[in-house]
Amino acid sequence: MSPPRVLTIAGSDSGGGAGLQADLKTFAAHGVYGMSVVTAVTAQNTRGVLAVHEVPAGVVRAQLGAVLDDLGADAIKVGMLASGDTVEVVARGLAAVTEGAARVPLVVDPVLVAKGGAPLLHEDAVERLRRELLPRATLVTPNLPEAERLTGMPVASAAERLAAARSLAALGCAVLLKGGHDGGGELVDLLVDGERVERFVHPRQVTRHTHGTGCTLSAAIAARLARGEALAAAVAGAVDYVQRALAAAPGLGGGHGPLEHGVPPAP
Repeated sequence: MSPPRVLTIAGSDSGGGAGLQADLKTFAAHGVYGMSVVTAVTAQNTRGVLAVHEVPAGVVRAQLGAVLDDLGADAIKVGMLASGDTVEVVARGLAAVTEGAARVPLVVDPVLVAKGGAPLLHEDAVERLRRELLPRATLVTPNLPEAERLTGMPVASAAERLAAARSLAALGCAVLLKGGHDGGGELVDLLVDGERVERFVHPRQVTRHTHGTGCTLSAAIAARLARGEALAAAVAGAVDYVQRALAAAPGLGGGHGPLEHGVPPAP
């Protein structure tokens, strides 16, 4: 049998720790066939984003059509989109595969700002992301700052985070609100899927190799959905995968991302 097909629509990371490079590594570790649509080319290293070149929206459209018209996909992950025009192109390009009974699972990681602070989505594109793409998603995976920006709601307390996640879920998608930006030794990822609320609690790993963990997590979820796992099981398995990646990374040093240190293939 052919392996499941998973498409990432994302920006590239020249350092290999995040973006579509991290996605493709994660797909390979999960035994699925990875494909890519490049939305932006970034100059990145272990210290941050040095430059961004946005791929023209028409070229993004052509890439997306080329993949879906020929190869198809069993799941799709969306990361950095950079501009409002690209948000619109991607939303329209995915319309046919994200509607109806045979809809393809879509995981959207709403990449707004790089870890070092560089903006990765234009300010005027945020509302277009909310309006045009998030309602098509099976799952949206914001971190705490992204959830605050997407909803305009505070996320300081557990109750506020649940309220923000439910606000996003009202758009028609499930939401995994990631707790990595929280302080303390214990982190909580919050999954809201309709009336179901599930918390994934894990210890904070003592390592600096955290660049690209959000990309890796959403890519792992997409790969597991393509393999036929239910959403909650896919999220649980992906969280465990990222935790094992972080545990395998050194505790000190300036390395780029957890996947650079030899993570075993995902079960």
